[in-house]
Amino acid sequence: MLFMQLQQMQGEIAQLRGMLEEQQNQIQRLEREALERYKDLDGRLSVGASGSGAAPAASASASVANQPPAAAAAAEPGDPAKEKLYYDAAFDLIKAKDFDKASQAFTAFLRRYPNSQYAGNAQYWLGEVNLAKGDLQSAGQAFARVGQAYPDHPKVPDSLYKLADVEQRLGNADKAQGILRQVVQQYPNSSAAQLARRQLQR
Repeated sequence: MLFMQLQQMQGEIAQLRGMLEEQQNQIQRLEREALERYKDLDGRLSVGASGSGAAPAASASASVANQPPAAAAAAEPGDPAKEKLYYDAAFDLIKAKDFDKASQAFTAFLRRYPNSQYAGNAQYWLGEVNLAKGDLQSAGQAFARVGQAYPDHPKVPDSLYKLADVEQRLGNADKAQGILRQVVQQYPNSSAAQLARRQLQR
């Protein structure tokens, strides 16, 4: 009787192990897919930015303080439906690769709705479109501001990773590595941390 119970328990343990391995494989596959999507989007948005070597080799994040704050007088009371329409319209300009207008649209959105639930995303995408335009200084300022203005936002690790990329392009290799290490330490389970680890290993 005891032998049969032992065999049954061993069978259940083997079955549980199989299920656990299957779940681990699914998690790894999802992580790989998420990382590939992230890299694909990053690559598409960075087209045209790689040849921009004209920017001065100064720290992009150091000049964040010079960025004009959103004017309180221009801010409108929150209307989630209206904010979403405005945000989606700005994002559609990214899809259309009209980066000049997208930059203007996100800047206007942040001035009008600085406390919107979409403001953190808008600030991040402002950095992306400025990077796509080759405006490294403005891109660095926008990425740095995500963590300053919206410290708890999910886009903070991505923004720091992109800020490190900007600093690298500006010739600030030591600062870029410091930011990458910050991403790994503070956000170890994020997609940005995976990319940061790979970058540091190079």
